[in-house]
Amino acid sequence: MRIVGIIQARMGSTRLPGKVLRDLGGRSVLGWVVRAARESRALDDLVVATTTLAADDAVAAECDRLGVACHRGPVDDVLTRFIQALAGRDADAVMRFTADCPLLDPVVIRESVLVFRALPELDYLSTSLARTLPRGLDVEIVGAAALARADAEATGYHRTHVTSYVYAHPGESRLLGLAHPPAADDLRVTLDTEDDWRLITRVVEELGDGCVPVRTLVSWLRARPEVCELNAHVRQKELQDA
Repeated sequence: MRIVGIIQARMGSTRLPGKVLRDLGGRSVLGWVVRAARESRALDDLVVATTTLAADDAVAAECDRLGVACHRGPVDDVLTRFIQALAGRDADAVMRFTADCPLLDPVVIRESVLVFRALPELDYLSTSLARTLPRGLDVEIVGAAALARADAEATGYHRTHVTSYVYAHPGESRLLGLAHPPAADDLRVTLDTEDDWRLITRVVEELGDGCVPVRTLVSWLRARPEVCELNAHVRQKELQDA
């Protein structure tokens, strides 16, 4: 089973423009995500899906620097962007990444791929169906057939969020949620605001330029409630608001 990783990245974030190319410990935020995907040693191919906007020329240039493939497609119809990025690539499934999650754990990526490959009847696997990981460490995999069905049927915000149609309208699809106890879903290590940036930079200043295991990260944060408070007030945007 061939699984292709697709990282969606663009400069035009509404709450924190340019976040994917911010310098974090000497490499771009996008570079952190690319490294985590590569260090998992679980994916058969990897591509960054950005937009055709001039502002995202910088994303394409960073992809060249990182030596990762780049596809440029629609701005808001991210599902179409994914389908286009898959064209010409042999893929049975897609692991979706967003470029604002620099602290991804390669082990979580690899474990999720191993489970998906071991259960060929699955159409969708995610750690966020019943969230236990900190926000910003979740992963998801969708079968190529399920993604094609979403492309044919999805409208509105489901086209922005790529996989939401699959788990909101499962139909005949088989879904699986992975849990990683102990629960740490109250923590937030995704990058969407300046306060998120303050927390993430503290993590990198203390733990260094390297992929941090989930349990190490959670233990470090639990021991430092003052760091967790930096972005505890930030609320994730609802799907329909994206």
